[in-house]
Amino acid sequence: MSEAADHYCLRSKLSWRLVTLQATLLIAIIALVVGALWACGLPVIERDEDRVVDVVQWALGRDGNGRLVLRPTAELRQLREEAPDLWFFVRDRQGETLSEGKVPDEFSKIGGALDHISQARLGWQMFEDDPRKPPARMKRVNTDAGNVQIITATQGRITGAKALFAASLTFLVVTVPGLLLMAAATFVATPMVIKRALSGLDTAADEARRIDFRQRGSRLSADHLPLEVAPLVTAVNDALKRLDDGYSRHQRFVADAAHELRTPIAILNTRLESLPPGPEKTRLLEDSARLATLAEQLLDIQRFDQCRNTFVRVDLVDAARSVAADLAPLAIAAGYELSLDTATDRVETLGDRAALERALTNLVQNAIQHGGRRGTITIHVGSTATIDVSDEGDGIPSDQRTRIFDPFYRLAPLDRGAGLGLNMVREIARLHGGHVSVLDGPKGGACFRMTLPPAPLAS
Repeated sequence: MSEAADHYCLRSKLSWRLVTLQATLLIAIIALVVGALWACGLPVIERDEDRVVDVVQWALGRDGNGRLVLRPTAELRQLREEAPDLWFFVRDRQGETLSEGKVPDEFSKIGGALDHISQARLGWQMFEDDPRKPPARMKRVNTDAGNVQIITATQGRITGAKALFAASLTFLVVTVPGLLLMAAATFVATPMVIKRALSGLDTAADEARRIDFRQRGSRLSADHLPLEVAPLVTAVNDALKRLDDGYSRHQRFVADAAHELRTPIAILNTRLESLPPGPEKTRLLEDSARLATLAEQLLDIQRFDQCRNTFVRVDLVDAARSVAADLAPLAIAAGYELSLDTATDRVETLGDRAALERALTNLVQNAIQHGGRRGTITIHVGSTATIDVSDEGDGIPSDQRTRIFDPFYRLAPLDRGAGLGLNMVREIARLHGGHVSVLDGPKGGACFRMTLPPAPLAS
């Protein structure tokens, strides 16, 4: 996976986008409602019924004789200009009154009855009284003239500060609770909806993680998937089919090539045997043996891929004895001694004996080729189903020990061989559920260890 891959949480991203959309729509709806009311001529937060009370409160005072008077304040002058029909009625605790404009009789007579009321809104019954009668506002306030009662039916224009406060209060009271409710519902419902919608994708992802490249025919389930995701799963399944077809063609080619190589290798061995003894004949016989082993290993890999459940109990000690007997003449001719060492008389694993013998043969042949043609090549079978093949050569540098199992990799550019033998050993070990590694040999050379799973105890 690329380190620069940009991943994001679909649930979080979708939830936040839905909340943002809902907030935008809610604000737009409020703006449309306010605009529609304004266009219809309705006073939407335009008039302030307390404006007259506030202006009169700050303009009210007393003259030298203690009578109620209005001081000529700038706010009072502006109010008189804004409201030609301005009227108000002022009454103090002592019953002294002051009024301006045409005060309706019904309001001028009720002041004394409301002395103990701090504020009230006086109106008319809808559909039964004259709708042209304006409602009145009564409020008792403290002024420079003392505590007085002010009654008025005039509404002044709202100030900027009050308009901002009213708009903010409306937004907080109406918009914020609704937005919080929608956001809570969105953050709860969205993950549930997405989880249900993508449940099929989780199943497909689990199936993809279980795909083994050796098991052809694997496909991802396309059930219960959203229409937007189904094309992706279909494309993956098409890619898996193409890979299966290509792998099958590759396997058929490898099998055909291995079969075709058997005959010329057998002919080559026959002709080599007729050569007079000498170092060159020994080297040619080694190379021919490696070719034969390589061809058999290619067939083993192809056979294992087609049928991996035919494993039987294999005695690794007996298999090692067979390989040592077959390769002893070749090792001795190359200048080595071949030694077999076993921890116990019998060590079993589950597998294909022929393939395991060829893997061990390849390790011994590798030691013959790279062991410096001196010393002893030792085969050791451990009690835990391990097989060590060690030599007394120059060994393998630590930085090369993982790469030598790659196909076509060779330590020396001019080294004889195709660089496939150790890769085949690793594949055979893997097919048996084991692995192969490189260690330092007990006498300074290289030690290849093939570790296999021990066979279960027989019941």
